[in-house]
Amino acid sequence: MTKMSRREPKLPVRQLIILAICRFAEPIAATSVFPYLPEMIESFGVKKQEVAKWAGITSAVFSLSQSITAIIWGRASDMFGRKPVILLGLTSTMIMSILWGFSTSLTWAIIARALSGGGNGNVGIIRTMVAEMVPERSLQPRAFSVMPLVWSFGSILGPAFGGFFASPAVNLPGLFGNNKLLTKFPFALPNMIASIFFAVGIIVGFLFLKETLETRKNKPDYGIYIGQRLVRCVKSRKKRRNRDYDDDELGAALLNNTHSRSNSHSSSKPFDTTWQGPKTPQVAGPSVWEVFNKQSNLNLLSYAILALHSMAMDQLLPIFMHHPQQAPDSSNTKLPFKFSGGFGISSSRIGTLFTAYGICSGIVQFFVFPVVVRRFGVLRCYRVCAVIIPSVMFVTPYTALIQNPIRQQLAMFSLMIVKAFCGIFMFPCSTIMLTNSAASLRLLGTLNGVATSVSSIGRAAGPFFAGAAFSWGLERGYVIVAWWMLGFIAILGAIPIFMLVEMEGFNQASDDEDGSDDEELLTPHDDDDDEGTIIAGDEALYETSEDEEGIDTVEQPLAGTQHRLDVPRASVQRRMSSPVGIRGNSIGPGERGRRLSTGLGYSNFGRGTGGTTFG
Repeated sequence: MTKMSRREPKLPVRQLIILAICRFAEPIAATSVFPYLPEMIESFGVKKQEVAKWAGITSAVFSLSQSITAIIWGRASDMFGRKPVILLGLTSTMIMSILWGFSTSLTWAIIARALSGGGNGNVGIIRTMVAEMVPERSLQPRAFSVMPLVWSFGSILGPAFGGFFASPAVNLPGLFGNNKLLTKFPFALPNMIASIFFAVGIIVGFLFLKETLETRKNKPDYGIYIGQRLVRCVKSRKKRRNRDYDDDELGAALLNNTHSRSNSHSSSKPFDTTWQGPKTPQVAGPSVWEVFNKQSNLNLLSYAILALHSMAMDQLLPIFMHHPQQAPDSSNTKLPFKFSGGFGISSSRIGTLFTAYGICSGIVQFFVFPVVVRRFGVLRCYRVCAVIIPSVMFVTPYTALIQNPIRQQLAMFSLMIVKAFCGIFMFPCSTIMLTNSAASLRLLGTLNGVATSVSSIGRAAGPFFAGAAFSWGLERGYVIVAWWMLGFIAILGAIPIFMLVEMEGFNQASDDEDGSDDEELLTPHDDDDDEGTIIAGDEALYETSEDEEGIDTVEQPLAGTQHRLDVPRASVQRRMSSPVGIRGNSIGPGERGRRLSTGLGYSNFGRGTGGTTFG
């Protein structure tokens, strides 16, 4: 029995890009709020001293409702698949984002934020999809940096849209001065723009995003079928097929057309053209309590505290910069603790700072993070950043003492860059550590649902308490109260990080130490001694490819191998003995094309390219 050398794992770049497109609208919608949030709260009749408190409450209700429903969404993704839950969450967020933009009262705004948080559990589910796409530890730093990179790019556009298009009738009177709708709803336009990105993400996800849940990934997907048809309608073909064929079993079901074709090499026995793989047993969803162990608990605690102080700081920065500047004198300033005031800058200027902040974050995420993490390791980077971030929070309020506006904003921007550097490293590192602490892939959806729920509690508590502390401190002339509170919380959050241990994770490629069985080529023999090989085991880990002619290679369950517990699935690809208009008379590039003397090509989901149905 021949052996086949293990192929180097590769990132499923296409699916990661599609998932990134689906995710792109969420950071735009979230960060577009930052520049205009203080003005929006003030427009509801809230006093300046209480703006921070109510801004914190609006953010807290979003995260709190998200924490209540996150586990439900995670378990739903384990039962019904990742893709439908993600699309549902995007649709809900799009609708609630528009409702938020058209808010005319504080009550309306709070309800919109609560519904938006409760209808979206995509944070944990997207992490689960990335983990299922890339189980190899060597590729995880690159894979898990994709979504933070998307957030960084979204953070470039979001604040720009929020700062530039908020109150358009006032800021852009030449374009929108006579628009009654935008005059009545001054904060609707940024959210209407964000809804366009949501619509694009929903459409792309429906047409091209592939399911990653093991029990659902081989089910018919109408969206994928329609997407393949649309691509082929606009894609020029280099060669014409000599025979028509159906793409997959789903296409046959939609067209209500079943083909059969006799074997060109007849034998004494009739050839059974029906091929059916073993049915995948329906496994009950994992219990919530199965995901908890010592390392996962430490990861969840550190992740919740990280989300708390990071979200609170992002919430406080625009409020602090929008607050009126105060000239320090003996009556209002007693260093080192008693002083007050902010920057007194407008929402457009705040949006510009956050846009530049997002650009720098994207550069760090794309060029610095993967290299540094590969060089020094995930846990070491996580710990170093956990030590640095508290000092940023302790220093931030003292920028209010700088009287020169340019120097003041440069000082703040420098601190924002350091904060961005730490956050860019800490969130992906936390995700990688949490993912590798899972006992198996079966628990990932529930684990990430729990992580989303726990982090949402932190995201709710952070803005709420920080906003209340900021308002309390301003009334008494101590602007440092909220910032120092967050600094001490960040110090406490570093403690469990130094108790973490890097786990091995669930890299399937490392499960067989000798590489014996999973790398074998299983050779089934039929009655007329046909030669055929079926690739099994580790080959199922790699994303199959689609050639220019539109022939997909699809992983199929292997019939007759139920006795081999270590070979749950196989990738079936065969080569035809007679030309049927396929390039090179084969299906599948390179060594993966296999020869079969029956002359029947094998395509997606068991559909023979020659017209014969295998199953």
